[in-house]
Amino acid sequence: MRKSLLIAGSAVALLLTSCKKNESGNKSVIKMDSTETVITDNNGKIDSLTESSSTIEVNGKKMEKTDFVYKATDGTLVKVIFKNDPKENTVAITSNKKTFTLPKTETKDGETIYKKDDMTARVKGDSIHLEQGNNVIELKRTKI
Repeated sequence: MRKSLLIAGSAVALLLTSCKKNESGNKSVIKMDSTETVITDNNGKIDSLTESSSTIEVNGKKMEKTDFVYKATDGTLVKVIFKNDPKENTVAITSNKKTFTLPKTETKDGETIYKKDDMTARVKGDSIHLEQGNNVIELKRTKI
């Protein structure tokens, strides 16, 4: 009897200590902001086509990520993610389960150019002009 009572008490104590919730998590990653971004055009009107933006701080360095949905001239929807962090600025273009990540190479006359190998993305306003070899694809920012 005493043995079974001791085993039952140990099991209850073990159960109570093992169910303790640990909320400490990873202290080096702090999510700063995850809100809907409001971007205005040249006239000061709110651009309602923006999807979402988030700013994350990792070890004291801020990283910003903005997601958009673009539509090609043939009607295909394309997900575009702009990432700005201390190491690099990139654009990731996802279509048909394939993602192409291009680093930023230059900015001039209100146009940002991302380039890798034979693929070039020219971003100006709410449009992206993609070139890959002889193929040219025009994308316009849209709502889902």
